Amino acid sequence: MSLKGLTVAFLALAAVLVASPHVKAASAPDIDAGVDATLDTFFYQVRGARELAHKAVGILVFPSIVKAGFGFGGEYGEGALRVHGRTAGYYNNVSASVGFQLGIQSRSVIIMFMTPQALDQFRRTSGWKVGVDGSVAIITVGVGGSVDTNKITSPVVGFILDPKGLMYNLTLEGSKISRISR
Repeated sequence: MSLKGLTVAFLALAAVLVASPHVKAASAPDIDAGVDATLDTFFYQVRGARELAHKAVGILVFPSIVKAGFGFGGEYGEGALRVHGRTAGYYNNVSASVGFQLGIQSRSVIIMFMTPQALDQFRRTSGWKVGVDGSVAIITVGVGGSVDTNKITSPVVGFILDPKGLMYNLTLEGSKISRISR
């Protein structure tokens, strides 16, 4: 990454950290509690989500990714990877952007690894970049708020939720996901 790119990323991350008093390094129990609450909400709101989760070999959950910007923008959140229902590691999600943006938003992100190969590739890669190291098919929910688990064939699928429910027309492209210790 160039010096200009690093400067933009640093400014974007600083904007997120300064703009939101809710963004702080969370403890492992705090992250796990947030993951549990996010999954419970997801399963309640989207029919078929629990069935899809049972088919997944790993689920990466970011309970809260905060996006803030004033010209330069950035996102930051911490979450956990669950494999067979148990926490298998903690991760952060960071991204930066340039362009007109003003304000603060929060959302939850759930990424399901549907094949062992996709999960292994994610776990082997240091600083996994969405769109570079792996693609995430963002799933939108059909009429009636349900997921048709038989039609999902992508090795990695994602869901983006805001406090009102599932969000549409968003992307995770450009997000960098890295393992952290807790």
